[in-house]
Amino acid sequence: MKVLRGEAMGTTYTVKVVPAPGAKSTVDKLLNEGIDCVLKDVDRAMSTYRDDSELSRFNASESTDWFNVSPETARVVAEALRVGRLAGGAYDVTVEPLVRLWNFGAHPLPSDAVPSDEQIEEMRKSVGLDHLAVRLDPPALKKDLPGLHVDLSSIAKGFAVDRAAELLDAEGCENYMVEVGGEVRARGCNASGRPWQIAVERPTDGPREIQRVVPLVDRAMATSGDYRNYFERDGRRYSHLIDPRVGRPIAHRLASVTVLADRCMEADAWATALSILGPEAGMRLADDRGIAASFLIRQGDVFVERRSAAFPTPE
Repeated sequence: MKVLRGEAMGTTYTVKVVPAPGAKSTVDKLLNEGIDCVLKDVDRAMSTYRDDSELSRFNASESTDWFNVSPETARVVAEALRVGRLAGGAYDVTVEPLVRLWNFGAHPLPSDAVPSDEQIEEMRKSVGLDHLAVRLDPPALKKDLPGLHVDLSSIAKGFAVDRAAELLDAEGCENYMVEVGGEVRARGCNASGRPWQIAVERPTDGPREIQRVVPLVDRAMATSGDYRNYFERDGRRYSHLIDPRVGRPIAHRLASVTVLADRCMEADAWATALSILGPEAGMRLADDRGIAASFLIRQGDVFVERRSAAFPTPE
């Protein structure tokens, strides 16, 4: 089995390929040249950590005219808007000003102060899916608020996984696993001839533990949770998952959501959307839309798993 590891998009990635007989040299070239290039291209287009990225330049612009972007960026924004509207605005890639207000995101300040109600309401005026438009041909973005900002961190890693997988598919690779920042897509079998075994992390604050293992065959998987990026103030926990409908971090008992889908971009976005919606509303939407989702809900010191109808039952 061939393995490639590296860094991109502010995180790490791993690609594992089981080459077909006689294809090792092709796989070596693909891993050493193609995959890394694809992931870095996505990073250059959609990163909020780079001032020179396509997305950062769109955010910095105060023009309300069409802003030319790559087909890939337009495609991701279109998917984000689709999921956001289906989720009733619970998922909103224009939430970045509120993320900054709560001191999360690309450039956090050394403070954990809680914003006032007045600050939140004022910042909400700069947020909303209806203020963002996308055009696929020719690809471009448009804002109707000069200060509108877009953050694709909840979907871009999934898209990067899909792009890497598409490259492997085009080269005839039938057995592989691609992971970027915890978002995964797999095809075929691992080196042992079994389905790829993908761990779901237990959503605790301490050392990393495995909650369960999901056999992944020809599908993508993404997990979103509130357990790694948060702060506490006066005995209350404030998650980085901001509900754009109210301008505040989520306050329900849902600790994490794992979503299975054909595309990792879709799984990535839905995992965030369902996490924000919470265990009841999220489950209703997952069942209504046929989304394969597993919810881990805090009940005291334990986690209770609830699965949508489309999520496979553990063996």
